[in-house]
Formats: sequence, C-alpha cells, structure tokens
Amino acid sequence: MSIRVEFCGEFYQPIEGEVFVIGREGDLVVDENAYLHRRFLEISNQEGFWWIANVGSQLPATVSDASGSAISWLTPGGRLPVVFAETVIRFTAGSTSYEINVEIDGPVFAATRPTEEESGETTIGRVDFRGEQRILILALAESVLRKAPGQLSQIPSRGEVAQRLGWSMKKLDRKLDAVCQKLHRSKVRGVYGSMDQLASNRRARVVEFAVSSGLVTQADLVDLDNYLTEDD
Repeated sequence: MSIRVEFCGEFYQPIEGEVFVIGREGDLVVDENAYLHRRFLEISNQEGFWWIANVGSQLPATVSDASGSAISWLTPGGRLPVVFAETVIRFTAGSTSYEINVEIDGPVFAATRPTEEESGETTIGRVDFRGEQRILILALAESVLRKAPGQLSQIPSRGEVAQRLGWSMKKLDRKLDAVCQKLHRSKVRGVYGSMDQLASNRRARVVEFAVSSGLVTQADLVDLDNYLTEDD
C-alpha cells in the first residue's frame, strides 16, 4: 500500500520501512516558524498500516477524511492509522495555520456521515450554528477559507476579529465562549474546559474543526460579506 504526502503543491513519497518526519526539520520542512516543533509528525508503516504519530510536546493536529465525516484530534504522544483514500491534517503553530494532504492507494475504510446517535472522539455528529455565532466562526476561519492552494493562512487575533465585525471585546469573548461550549457538548475536544487551554489555541481549534468538518466553506463567506455590508 503506497502513500503520498502533499504540502503547498509539493509531493513526497514516504518509504516503507523508514520514518517520514514532518516539522521544522525533517523530510518535509513545513516552515521555519519558531512555534513549530523540529519533529512534529511522523509517518511510518507498522503492523500492515501507515500511521501518523504526533511526536511533538505541545501542538495538537486535527486529522479528518476529505469529506469531514470522520475527525480526530491527534495530541502529543498519540498516533492514528491512515485508513481513508484521502486524509487531511490541519494544525496551527503560533498564528499560522497549515494543511497537509495524505493519500493512500488502498484505503481500509470509506467515510460515511455519522447518525445523530453516534458520537465519540473520532466521529462527531453535525453541529449547527446560526446568527452571530456562525458569523464569528466565519470571521475566524476567513483567511483559511479564502487562501489560494499552496498558500499559508493566519488565525486572526481576538482584537482583529472584534474590529472586523464591529464588536466589543466583551461581546466577542461572550460569543466565542458560547461557540466553544456548544462544540464541547458535541464532543469536540480542545475547545473548552481545559485549564491550560490558551485563547489562541481555542480559536485555532474552532477553525480547524469548522473547516475540517465542512461546518463552514468558502461559499459561506457571502454570509460574512453580507453581515459586514449591513453594518456599514
């Protein structure tokens, strides 16, 4: 079972029996970003599967199938098998968001949309947002959704989002808390309830989940544009 890795239009071919390293150094040098681990992710073939392992000490990654039907949060020390024909890895270091695509020629599973009764750390049911909560998510994810293929994107600061939407910081924080609580209740990890969860990490996690799951898409940005026009 062969595997191919794509990042910013460049393609890489991990070799069976060897460890493929992704990070600030390694086989796939992502960026010189000081917030990124030198060795962050490893791809290797073991026990008849290709695996993605998080060998960093702090950064998590969001791993999903191409359709966003199955989503996992890969924390430091964890590993996941590559079981879909196309797998998307998203992570944020500092304020920069990255996306890596992984393809295998012999997928083990075909992704299916979960039912309302299904929930868990890997497969998460649909979460719907309306009104200003949805506008906030779109504003947070705007740069990721608007980026051209091969470009990197930045997660905006709280101040930048508040200014763009014309909100006070108090209103933004209240809306963000509500979004994170709703995601947390829907079994989305990393958005709420952790004492060491920094605000920047929460924003990145909301964006990663929203984009990976298809909760917001590039086509939805028209709603953000309309909201901003109405406020003018």
